[in-house]
Amino acid sequence: MSTKKETVLVPMPSVNMIPERDFDKSPALECINLGISFGGLKAVENFNIALGRTEISGLIGPNGAGKTTVFNLLTKVYEPTEGTILLEGKDTKSLTTAQVNQAGIARTFQNIRLFQNLTVEDNVKVAMDSQMKYSLLSGILRLPSYWKEERVARERAMELLSIFNMQDLADTKAGSLPYGAQRRLEIVRAMATNPTILLLDEPAAGMNPSETAELMENISHIRDMFHIAILLIEHDMNLVMNICEGIAVMNFGRIIAKGTPSQIQANPAVIEAYLGKKKEA
Repeated sequence: MSTKKETVLVPMPSVNMIPERDFDKSPALECINLGISFGGLKAVENFNIALGRTEISGLIGPNGAGKTTVFNLLTKVYEPTEGTILLEGKDTKSLTTAQVNQAGIARTFQNIRLFQNLTVEDNVKVAMDSQMKYSLLSGILRLPSYWKEERVARERAMELLSIFNMQDLADTKAGSLPYGAQRRLEIVRAMATNPTILLLDEPAAGMNPSETAELMENISHIRDMFHIAILLIEHDMNLVMNICEGIAVMNFGRIIAKGTPSQIQANPAVIEAYLGKKKEA
C-alpha cells in the first residue's frame, strides 16, 4: 500500500482524467476510442486515456491484456483501425514511427534493443542523430563543424548518463553491462531524443529490489528535471503504486478501471482480473 500523498485527478471534457496541476494545459497525450483489430480479432478496443504534461501514469493488467499493443499504436508501429491519438493536441494519424519520435514520443522495449557492440556513449549518441547539424561533407572530411557537433553530443550524452550514475561506463561496450544497467541505458537513450512523453515498457523487469528502488527515484527525477509525461507498463505493483499518479487497468484489450493508486487497489474488477473471481460458498 502506497504511503505517498496522492495526486488529485480531475475529469476532462472527454472521458479522461489528468492531474489537477496540469488541468490548465492541454494533455501531452490523449487517446480517444483507440482500437486495433488483427484479422477480425479486436486486440485493443475503446481505449481512452490522457496524460497530463508532467504526469507519471501506469498501464497495468495481466499478461496478454494488450498493453504493449497500445505502446505500438502510440508509436505507430501499428496503425490504429479506429479512434484518435492526439499528441499535444495534434492528430498523429498521418505520422510515421520516426515522425512520432521526432514529434516527442520516445519508448523502451520489453526486450532490450541496444547496439551491443557499441559503447555506452555511442548508444546514446545514436539517438541524437536527427539533432546533428553538420552536413554529410563535413562528416566525411571531419571539418570543424563536425567536431563541434560531436563535442556537443558527447557533453549531452554524459549529462544524461549522469542521471543514472553511468558516466564512468561511457567507454564500456553495452553488451558487457549487467542486465539492470542495460535497462537503465535504454532509458537514457530514449531521453536523448528530447521527448515530451516517455513510454517505459516493463522498466524494472529483471531488476533486484535495490535496483528497482533506485529506478523509482530516477523515474521521478527524470520527470521533475525535464518536465515530461511518463507512461509505464509494469508488473511490479510496488513500483506502480508508489510512483504513478493515475493508473489504467487493461484486461482482454479493454480498460476495466482508471483512477488513483488507492482507487485501483480497492476496485473489485481489478482484484478479479488479477486474482480471479471468488467461488460461491
